[in-house]
Amino acid sequence: MNASNAPASSSSHVPVTPSFAQALAFWLKLGFISFGGPAGQIAIMHAELVERRRWISERRFLHALNYCMVLPGPEAQQLATYMGWLLHRTWGGIVAGALFVLPSLFILIALSWVYIRFGNLPVVAGLFYGIKPAVTALVLHAAHRIGTRALKNPWMWGIAAAAFLAIFAFDTPFPAIVAVAALIGSLGARSAPQVFALGGYHTSAQPSHGPALIDDDTPPPAHARFTRERLLRVLAVGGGLWTLAMSALVATQGWQATLTQMGWFFTKAALVTFGGAYAVLPYVYQGAVETHHWLTGPQMIDGLALGETTPGPLIMVVAFVGFVGGWQREVLGPDALFASGALAATVATFFTFLPSFVFILAGGPAVEATHGKLGFTAPLSAITAAVVGVIVNLALFFAYHVLWPQGFSGRFDLASALIVFAAAVALFRFKVGVLSLLGGCAAVGLAVTLAGLPLR
Repeated sequence: MNASNAPASSSSHVPVTPSFAQALAFWLKLGFISFGGPAGQIAIMHAELVERRRWISERRFLHALNYCMVLPGPEAQQLATYMGWLLHRTWGGIVAGALFVLPSLFILIALSWVYIRFGNLPVVAGLFYGIKPAVTALVLHAAHRIGTRALKNPWMWGIAAAAFLAIFAFDTPFPAIVAVAALIGSLGARSAPQVFALGGYHTSAQPSHGPALIDDDTPPPAHARFTRERLLRVLAVGGGLWTLAMSALVATQGWQATLTQMGWFFTKAALVTFGGAYAVLPYVYQGAVETHHWLTGPQMIDGLALGETTPGPLIMVVAFVGFVGGWQREVLGPDALFASGALAATVATFFTFLPSFVFILAGGPAVEATHGKLGFTAPLSAITAAVVGVIVNLALFFAYHVLWPQGFSGRFDLASALIVFAAAVALFRFKVGVLSLLGGCAAVGLAVTLAGLPLR
C-alpha cells in the first residue's frame, strides 16, 4: 500500500514507510502550498501527515509541535524539519526544512524586483495603497490572537504592558525585553508556578485516523535518541557552517560591509524570535530601518504585505529586507543591482534559518525530555506575554505611517483609515482569510487610484 495516497479512514493497516523520493516530493509540494501563516501551515501538515498519509500519530505530532513552540524561530518550518528528521534522519530534516523555505525565497526575490522596478507605477502603487492598511489590521489581529493565549492572568497583562512601555516610550532593544521577560519567568516559576504555567498547543479531540507509521507507542528511532557525540557533531557542523559563511563575507566584503552586517544582524534576529514572526518584526524594524537604514518604514510595511501573500513562513520578510537593502546599497556595484538584491536576500535567509536547523537536529532528542517541566517552559510564558506588548507597538507604528503618511503635521488619510477599519472587522468578526483580505483591500486601493484620488 502506498502511504502517500491511502486515505486515513479507509484502512486499518500501518502505512508503508515512504521512500526518500516520496517524502521529498511531499515537502516540495508543501513549500508551494503553505499559505495562511503558522496556523494554516500547521493545519496543512496535520491534515496531510496525520489524517491522510498517517506518517505520524496525533499525539506524536502535537508533542513535536509543542517542542517547536518552545524554540525561537518559525515553528511551522521547524515542525516540517522535525517530521523530516524523524522519517529520514538528518538529510530528511534538512530537505524538509529547506523546501519549506526555498519556494518562498525565489518568489520573494521576483516580487521584490517587481516592487523596486515598478513600485511607483500608478497600478502597483494603488495595490499597495490598499494592502498597507490591511497589514496594519493583520498585525493588530496577531496581537489579539497571541494575547488570548498568553495573557491568562493579571501578571501576564502586567508583563505585556511593561514590554509595550519599554519599547514605545524608551525604545528598548527587543533582545533586552526578551531577556528580562525570560528572567521574570524563570524567577516566577519558583515563587508563583501557577502564574507561569504554559498551556501549549491545544486541539479538539479527534477521532482515530488509524494506525500510523510513527504511532503513539512507537519507540524513537535510533537516530532520535540522545547521545553526547551526536549533539557535539551537529553543533560543530552548524557552527562550522556559520563560521565559514561569516568568514567568507568578512574576507571578501569587510566587517562593516552591508552583507556582513546583514549576516550578523539576522543571526541575532534568529535567536530572539520567540512568539513567531510578528514578534521579531519590531527587532527587524529597529535594526533594518533605524540602525542600518537598509530600507524605509513604508517599505517595511510593503515587505510584510508581500510576505503575507507568499507561501512559507512569514519571517521570510527578511528576504525582502535583504533584497531592498542589497539593491539600494549596490553591494555588487551599480551594474549588478538585481544580483546585489538576490545575493543579499539569500544571505538574510541563510543566517535567519540556519539556527532553526541546528535547534531541531541537535536539540530534538535532548529537549523533548524536558517538555512539560515548568522550569523550562515558564520563561517562554513570560516572553510570549512580553511579545504581545511589542506587537501592539508594531501595530501603532504601522498605523502611524499609514494614516499620517507625511507625519502628524500632514493630512490624515481617511480612505486608509476606512480600509483599516473594514479589514479589522473582516478579521475579528468574519474570520476572513489572509489572502482574501489582502486581495480585497488591494482591489479597493486600485479603485481609489483609478478614481484619481491622491495617495499621499
